[in-house]
Amino acid sequence: MGYKSIDFETLGDDRGSLIALEENYNAPFEIKRVYYIFDTKENVTRGFHAHIDLKQLAIVVKGSCTFSLDDGYKREEIILDNPNKGLFIEGLIWREMKEFSPDCVLLVLASEHYDESDYIRDYDDFLMEVHK
Repeated sequence: MGYKSIDFETLGDDRGSLIALEENYNAPFEIKRVYYIFDTKENVTRGFHAHIDLKQLAIVVKGSCTFSLDDGYKREEIILDNPNKGLFIEGLIWREMKEFSPDCVLLVLASEHYDESDYIRDYDDFLMEVHK
């Protein structure tokens, strides 16, 4: 599947911790867009799409959530619950985010500016694209 976990080096001392994100280093692409999701209501699932070319790095900076990732052949769930880890996603991967903790803040770094034409929002269309 087109995703992998990335461990970030945590810097810090008795004052606290810090993680630096750098494009083409621990964020494996040039960063063109940053957004974050927060205050997600209970029992809400988000996502329900795939991207054609976009690369993303998802990091839960607070709380937790579950990613359901599907490459058209198999589905896997990954829990993000630590700001020391990121989830790098590229290629045709259907994604859904769910089980957000009440305090969850999900940060996403993206390789491109928002482009609606890069989205596949219908699961059957996604499967047709994968199985070409």
